Amino acid sequence: MTFASKITLGRIFLVPVFAVYVARYGMSVAAGQPQESLRWTALGLFVFASATDGVDGYIARRFNQKSKFGAFIDPLADKFLLITAILFLSFFPWGDNDWRIPPWFAALVIVRDILIGIGILLVKRSAREVHYAPHWTGKVCTATQMFAIGWVMLKVGNLPPVYPCLVAAVFTLWSAFNYYLEAARQLRRQPVIEGNHG
Repeated sequence: MTFASKITLGRIFLVPVFAVYVARYGMSVAAGQPQESLRWTALGLFVFASATDGVDGYIARRFNQKSKFGAFIDPLADKFLLITAILFLSFFPWGDNDWRIPPWFAALVIVRDILIGIGILLVKRSAREVHYAPHWTGKVCTATQMFAIGWVMLKVGNLPPVYPCLVAAVFTLWSAFNYYLEAARQLRRQPVIEGNHG
């Protein structure tokens, strides 16, 4: 296993630790005695785990450590961190007036990822190989979701978290639609049949 892949696995192992601190802080808020050290620890873990995504990618490219395992596990690690943050920040309150990620947004993100997973399986069964170039809406989707998570964890201003989540929801749906269009295009492709034509 390459060093880059070990960093990726380390990111995965950090996610449950991050979730525990999110839950503990949320419970302290619900009890009326918020322990800010727990919030800052959770935030620090999230930032550190997110930063390792760039580190493992740089190491893989710089030292020629690209591998099939790394290409498979890296996006899963990113998704694991993102989904965990959204789920736990929707389940536990992080401030007064129900300061949290709205549960409907968490449900939207999960349903979108499940449908994309099903689409990939369908394409694999039909075409045997998935060809997909990342679309800008997918990148903006991830960025806006991260922004919404940061908004909740940092308790930015007085604007409720529902507003950044609404922006993220638009790109979440938009990117899902682009995935659907690409999957439909690949499913319509006729497979190439090899054989003697002489």
